[in-house]
Amino acid sequence: MNGLSIEIVLFQIFALFLLAKVGGLICERFKISSVIGEILAGIIVANTILFQWLGLDIWATLDVDFDLFVVLAELGVIFLLFAVGLETPFSELRKVGKTATSVAVLGVVIPFLAGFAMFMAIDDNVNEALFIGAAMVATSVGITARVISEMNLTRTLESRIIVGAAVIDDVLGLIVLAIVTGIAMGSSGGVLDIVLVSAEAILFVAMVIFVGSILLPRMRKRYAARRGPVEPLQCGERKRATLSPLPFAIIVCLGLAVLATVAGLAAIIGAFLAGMVFAEFKDKWPCEKDFGPINEFLVPFFFLHVGLLVDISSFEGILGIAIILTLVAIATKWIGCGLGARSMGRSSANIVGVGMIPRGEVGIIIASIGFTNSFISDSLFAVVVFMSMATTIMAPPLLTWAFRRKMSEDGVCGLPDAPSTGSE
Repeated sequence: MNGLSIEIVLFQIFALFLLAKVGGLICERFKISSVIGEILAGIIVANTILFQWLGLDIWATLDVDFDLFVVLAELGVIFLLFAVGLETPFSELRKVGKTATSVAVLGVVIPFLAGFAMFMAIDDNVNEALFIGAAMVATSVGITARVISEMNLTRTLESRIIVGAAVIDDVLGLIVLAIVTGIAMGSSGGVLDIVLVSAEAILFVAMVIFVGSILLPRMRKRYAARRGPVEPLQCGERKRATLSPLPFAIIVCLGLAVLATVAGLAAIIGAFLAGMVFAEFKDKWPCEKDFGPINEFLVPFFFLHVGLLVDISSFEGILGIAIILTLVAIATKWIGCGLGARSMGRSSANIVGVGMIPRGEVGIIIASIGFTNSFISDSLFAVVVFMSMATTIMAPPLLTWAFRRKMSEDGVCGLPDAPSTGSE
């Protein structure tokens, strides 16, 4: 490659990965998600002399159709969404109750409408408004789950509702992203076009879920019943060649990612659905632990790439919009999800609403799709990154406050699911 040797590429990978992990560890030290540290590392590199010192500007001058770090980032986000899907088997959706469903639906509809209306009023650009609205829908429950775990509150009713609602929220957010991407890529904006693209996106998601989560499990059961118990190998008998879970999972993940792009949708939609499908076969093909090391390496490159796309100078004149969007993002999730959980009582609804606030990596992923496809500007991308990071940082202390407030109102001393409790 012109002016680029393998030594330079290896040095760039080494330096960027090191900076990402250092940034993540520093943030974790202060009880902030490592995602924030990885994004900040990318922002620092992109807006300082480090960008030239690392030779990252060389990629823009090369006569090639790809940037190595864009490829690494894309693989990172594809495998990240596959891993999220692995924790979201379709069968789990049937186990969550009416309250969790109400929380998820209102937590999707209200933020989307608010974000869409806000940016239609500001710029009257349908594509921009759609992607901002879609980024507002997202919930990164991983942040909330860590706080709940650290407080030893995983068995409370509020925690179960949050996790159940997050499962549905992921699927609804996926459908919203599919529709928004389809409209932006293939629609002229007419009502009929929007209906057709929406139907195509929903049909793709429904077909994958039906085939992978209903049809294949039934076929597997019938096959196992006909085959009967597997006979053990006899002495000297050659072991039958089989595909181990990890490469099979990668094949399914990349295959559905390709099918999603062929259908005019984002690759991550196919990856997420692939994870949901594979989650139904965890007993036969467990691969979560095998995917861990892959994601440990690739996922930081996605968040680094997000940071590298942020130009600090683009905040000039839009910081006020970024702050307003963050406040709207907090209020709409808090109110929407709280309304969905109102039957639980005011304090519990408050906890559920706060627990669904953090947008984290999910909001950034949606915004990056819009930015890389030129549907939103660099300044709006920076606004969404600001909102996602701010809600991620603010959610843990807010959730801690909400739980402690309920404990105080209930007269509980200690933690609800501890072996023993008493009165204050």
